Amino acid sequence: MDKENQSLATEFILIGFTDRPVLKSLLFSVFFAIYLVTMVGNLGLLALILMERRLHTPMYIFLGNLALMDSCCACAITPKMLENFFSKDRMISLYECMAQFYFLCLAETADCFLLAAMAYDRYVAICSPLQYHTLMSKKLCLQMTAGAYIASNLHSMIHVGLLLRLTFCRSNQIDHFFCDILPLYRLSCTDPSINELMIYIFSMPIQIFTIAIVLFSYLCILFTIFKMKSKEGRGKAFSTCASHFLSVSIFYICLLMYIRPFEEGDKDIPVAVFYTIVVPLLNPFIYSLRNKEVINVLKRCLKNYNIFK
Repeated sequence: MDKENQSLATEFILIGFTDRPVLKSLLFSVFFAIYLVTMVGNLGLLALILMERRLHTPMYIFLGNLALMDSCCACAITPKMLENFFSKDRMISLYECMAQFYFLCLAETADCFLLAAMAYDRYVAICSPLQYHTLMSKKLCLQMTAGAYIASNLHSMIHVGLLLRLTFCRSNQIDHFFCDILPLYRLSCTDPSINELMIYIFSMPIQIFTIAIVLFSYLCILFTIFKMKSKEGRGKAFSTCASHFLSVSIFYICLLMYIRPFEEGDKDIPVAVFYTIVVPLLNPFIYSLRNKEVINVLKRCLKNYNIFK
């Protein structure tokens, strides 16, 4: 029995949400619909930004990249989750597992940096409008975007590299709907202390740094809004920033809830559903439905398409 227990796992079983057939069908339908809406919303927003030259400004460049990363997050998690609702074995290989976590980590880390960049962009636009083109040039915008991708890629590679040093022999059953880092630590028969330490060395500073930029930017924006004499200008600025801040708040609250003692696993799935499925679904609508520029571009594209037909 000892030898059996010490055999190393190279494949895992994703336990998922439930074993009840009725609930499986219901959840499949719900998550499939969410996946379709998420992909159409994010890729549609990205396509609009790419097609329309007037949207080639820093704010929309950041927004387009956020939509791309939300699509990446959805593609990394949802297809395998949907497949497992009707799969008999629900197996995933070690390398598939690492690839899934890599793309998730890349998307979530990039989201942190992009949301911080968008908050800074709004801060400059509202608090220093006359200096906007100097302080937020297109060159700086592209440098910030490239920096976000480079940092996110390095962050993901560090965690995947550290995961590959672990050996998994306690069990091959992951109590989750995707290969997340904390459930994998619980299955490791190698001491994951170094891996846990790296989360605090790399992941926590990224969160603290980006949250600080977001909070500072929005506090400055609020002070500036309250100083505005025009009620119309105040209402417009507050309306735009409120929707942005809502999206940022949901994202960071979910991530912060996830950083807790590694032994606790009861909140893994509900919190993960929010930051991997719900947030990518909401973002394109939060950022575009109340944005007149995006709405006008969308209406014009639809009108042109109808004329062409």
